Formats: sequence, structure tokens, C-alpha cells
Amino acid sequence: MTTNGLLQIALYLAALLLLAKPLGSFMARVHQGQRTWLHPLLGPVERWIYRLLGIDPSQEMGWKHYTLAVLLFSIAGMALLYALQRLQGFLPLNPQGFGAVSPDSSFNTAASFLTNTNWQGYGGESTMSYLTQMLGMTVQNFLSPAVGMAVLVAFIRGLARPTASAIGNFWVDLTRSLLYILLPLSLLLALILVSQGVVQNLSPYATATLVQPLVDAQGNPVLQQTLPLGPAASQVAIKQLGSNGGGFFNVNSAHPFENPTPLSNFLEMLAILLIPAALCYTFGRMVGDTRQGWALMAAMTVVFVAMIAVSYAAEAAGNPRLASLGIDQTATALAPGGNMEGKELRFGVASTALWAAVTTAGSNGAVNAMHDSLTPLGGMVTMVLMQLGEVIFGGVGSGLYGMLAFVLVAVFVSGLMVGRTPEYLGKKIEAYEIKMASLLILIMPITVLGLTALGVVTAAGKASIFNPGPHGFSEVFYAFTSMGNNNGSAFAGLAANTPFYNLLGGLAMLISRFWLIVPTLALAGSLVRKKRVESSAGTLPTHTPLFIGWLVVIVLLVGALNFLPALALGPIVEHLLLAM
Repeated sequence: MTTNGLLQIALYLAALLLLAKPLGSFMARVHQGQRTWLHPLLGPVERWIYRLLGIDPSQEMGWKHYTLAVLLFSIAGMALLYALQRLQGFLPLNPQGFGAVSPDSSFNTAASFLTNTNWQGYGGESTMSYLTQMLGMTVQNFLSPAVGMAVLVAFIRGLARPTASAIGNFWVDLTRSLLYILLPLSLLLALILVSQGVVQNLSPYATATLVQPLVDAQGNPVLQQTLPLGPAASQVAIKQLGSNGGGFFNVNSAHPFENPTPLSNFLEMLAILLIPAALCYTFGRMVGDTRQGWALMAAMTVVFVAMIAVSYAAEAAGNPRLASLGIDQTATALAPGGNMEGKELRFGVASTALWAAVTTAGSNGAVNAMHDSLTPLGGMVTMVLMQLGEVIFGGVGSGLYGMLAFVLVAVFVSGLMVGRTPEYLGKKIEAYEIKMASLLILIMPITVLGLTALGVVTAAGKASIFNPGPHGFSEVFYAFTSMGNNNGSAFAGLAANTPFYNLLGGLAMLISRFWLIVPTLALAGSLVRKKRVESSAGTLPTHTPLFIGWLVVIVLLVGALNFLPALALGPIVEHLLLAM
């Protein structure tokens, strides 16, 4: 590890934590219906949208009505995205003349972008037309995080309101998330990215003459290179801010047209965790105690920093097999040092290790290097961050309501220890709440482990594994971990664009999104009806360092107990073999 690398990581953490409060405060005002500096401009637009769609913003919904609205809206979005892919050969804005996407890939991609996963079994520049990218992928990149934020806000109301029957209006929460938060931030970031060289146009692909001609696999000379273009900056901005992650180009943010400079790299990383971190402060403001939000952010940051340390140390140490051959992997003024396989020289080891931790902590999935080329321990960090349930910041909205499920479990267990009915923010936590929280925590590991087992024992699953041994297992395990946590990154050595992985992966993404949203809204409906209990000397304070430590223990224990045996079969044994 180098001083420069440590300073990059410190600067990132400082910027993230400093921006969390002002943005979190702004989002709290938006979702509480309070006036902000954007209301003179966007307030008339918001009211016009309600009139156009026939929405009464004052009419609130119970949790079942809210859930039904979420599901119907999502089904319509998935159907539209599926149809766009199947019909793109007949639609405009297709200068390269791409034909229809296969049915299984269309299903997987529609499920992927609908669920905020953005898993991609295809190459964007060789598969999708500009219209499909803009009207399909980019639109869902806005809608899916807005849905996650709306569900979180409904859950917060369940905790914050003293006694009520409604948890808000889904259409109002969705509109405000889009209009006041996601659209302005995306516009600002897109303009900055264009200034750095990220492409944004509707031109046909360009060609360039090679300075050094090559020969293809058949021995034919290759004299030109095709340069893919398109409306990339607008999609890159929201893919990062919305914790989406899907790349406009196949190699994602390792492509110089998506991420050309160190500044664009830093801003894209910052955008990944900006809203999830700020939502912690939004939570504190909306429940009337900002200490609660800071406590959640502190727990997330503790785990996050520890994982960055492991990832950076593993990548900076390099490959012991190369060291045994006498290859110097020490960082110098002329060499980056460490494990540079699959990494961009313009970013180096520190920025790559940081990005890998950021994208898997943030349920984003965008990459600026190939995760398949990470060291075994570096790759394990990315898996563990997802396997904790994507609650270390996590996706927009979904990360925080996932962490709140762990909070309820932590409060419940501590209450059992002292023989007192557990409470959180004045609401008693009883059997129903723990059942719903258990569903939130257990559905994901059941899905991931079950589908991984199918992937390594069936002929269709094994046919896509090109690397034998523990790394091949890790590739399958990573794929279902990513899809089963709505992340979207991958160990690229697995041939996943097959009917087997497309169909099972699509199901995994839908389960991990909506089988978690429904229990979350059921929890909100239960909590909002409870009377607030006044705190007493026996009430467990949930903002202290002691509780923060206890919450971290609960999160780590659940993740370790669920996935440690599988990790031992993959990255752990691969690390031991590498060191031999």
C-alpha cells in the first residue's frame, strides 16, 4: 500500500461523509412535503403531473394498497422493456441495425433493470440500439431507484408516525424522488462527465485506422477499429446515482468512453454511495432524531472501511506466484506495483480496490476493472459485501430498509437478553415484526445458495464454467450472489448468456427485489398502527457506540453463518492454493 493510495481512499470517505448531511436534509424536506429551493421551478411540474395522471396527493394508502401500486407499476415497466428489446429491429434510432434480442436474454435484462440489478449477459455496444438504451435501460435506471426510495420512505413513516393506518401515497413518493432528487443530480453529473470526455451523441459508430495493423484468428489483416458511440453520459450518470450499475459499453466503467479520467472515476465512485449514505441522515430527520441516522451510518462505515482495507491490502500485495518467479511487484515511481491484472493503468491498484468495495457495498455493480482478475481475497471482499444483504450503504432505499431489518433483530435479541419487550423508536417489536424481518434477511441466502447448488451440479450450469476448481465455483457463486442481491457485477469468466443462467438469474433478481419489498411494506403497515411508547430507564438506546457495535456483530454473524462454508469452497481455498 502507498501513501498516495491511502490518501485517495481518505479523500473519498471525507467527501462522502461531508455531503451526506446537506443532501440528506434536502431529501427529508422533499419527502415530508416541505418547500425546497427547487420548488419554485419544479413545484408547478409536480402539480401538473398529478393532474395529468389523476392523482390526489392528499389521499394516502394503507400498506396493501401501496404494495399493489408498486407491483403493478413494476410489471408494466418490465413488459415495456421486454417488448423494446424484442422489437428493436423495427424501431428507430438503431443506426447499427441491431436485430431482436433473444427471448431468454430479453427476460433476464428486463428483470435485471426493473429490479435495480443491471446484470448484463450481453455487450451493450453490440446488442442494444440507442432507442432501447434510452427508452428502456435509462428510463428504468431512474424508475427502479425511485421505487426503492419510495418503499424506504413508507417504511420510515411506519416508524415515525405515532398511530395511523396509512404509510403515504406511492405515486407521490415516486414522483418526488424522480423530480427533485434523481433528475437534477443526474443532469449535473452528466454535464460534468461530458466535460471529461464521456460520449453523448446519436451518431453512427465511427472507425479509426490502426497505427499497427493486426491479424485476426483466421489470419486476415485487421486495418480498422470500430469505435462505439451513443448517448452514454446520460445513462452513466443515473446508473451511478441510482445504484444501478449497468454499462452502456460491455466493459462498463473500465471503458474510456464511460470513464476517461481520474476525476470522472472519483465522481462516479462518489455518486454510487452518495444517495444511500445521505438517506441515513434523511432517516434521522424524518423520525425526529438525527442521532439514529448517524448511528446507522457509523455501523455501515465501520464495516465498509474494514472491507476496503482487506481489498486494498490484498491487491497491493500482488500475486505470490509471480513473486516466486522473481518478478518485482513493488510500487515505484515508474510502476504501480501490486496485482495489475485486469486493471486500468490510469486508475491503479488503490482506486480499483476502492471501486470494487464501493460498487459491491452499494448494490451498484458498475466496475472499473475485471473482478475476475482480483486476488482471491480481493474477490472475496466483493462477495462478502453483497452477501451481508447489501446493507452496507446498499442500493438507493433498499440498502437502508435492509439494514433496518437487522436493527429490529438486534433490538429484539438484546431485549430477550434483559427480559424486556424490545422497542425501537418507541414502537414495540413483537412476533409479527420479527417474522417479517426474518423474511427480509433469510430469503436472499436461500435464493443464492440454492441456485448456486443448481449451477454446479446440473449439466446446463456446468457447461458455462470454463475455469476448473475453486475459481470456477467462485464464478458461479459470485453470479448468483450478484443477481440474488440486485448488484449486477460479475466474475466475467462465466459464460452466463445462456437460457439456464438467463432464466434462473431473472427469477433470482425478481425474488430478491419483490419478496423483500412486500415484507418491508408489511412491516411498515404493522408499525404505523402501533402506539408510541415513552422511553424509560430500561429502554435500550439505539444511538450509542455500544449499539453500533452490537449491530455490526449481528450483520457480520448472519452473513458469516450463511455463506462461510461456500466461501471456504471458493475464494478461501483458492487463496490457500495460491500461497502454496
